[in-house]
Amino acid sequence: MIHHIQFEQWVPFALEKVCLFFANPQNLPRIMPPGTATQLAALRLVPPAVSIGQQIAGLDQLAGVGSEIVTSFRPVSFIPLRTEWIALITEFEWNHHFADIQKKGPFKRFQHRHEFSAELRNGVSGTIVRDLIEYDPGFGLFGDLAQKLFIARGLKQTFEYRQKMLERLLS
Repeated sequence: MIHHIQFEQWVPFALEKVCLFFANPQNLPRIMPPGTATQLAALRLVPPAVSIGQQIAGLDQLAGVGSEIVTSFRPVSFIPLRTEWIALITEFEWNHHFADIQKKGPFKRFQHRHEFSAELRNGVSGTIVRDLIEYDPGFGLFGDLAQKLFIARGLKQTFEYRQKMLERLLS
């Protein structure tokens, strides 16, 4: 069964800075809960396309369309068993969005779209970070039970942690 979940956060940082932060896969382990012990196992980066005259420092460290990001993590924090997740970047538009799909991992299907938009709040320029996730745990009734018991809660906790860390890391 396919599930949808969305998270949204406003941060008091420029759109360009926030987009660059998320385009750099080195930041991924930094925004994951410590219990997951997330590590980058391999990166096959294809730099994002740039417009003529556009200058981006460290472009070769950023993940554009066609990039594969391989991570290793613990799905259950108190069990030392690790699993691999391979994400493939399928869309990238500077300062607007990028999307990735799970090429290999714990779900039957997992699609994640990261959206960014500038927004002024109380006279402060900032950025809305929106995550739209569509996933299917697979495994029929067992997957549906896992969804109800811990998958939805785990995703919520992961994104709450990320939201807490994002402002701190961007400062």
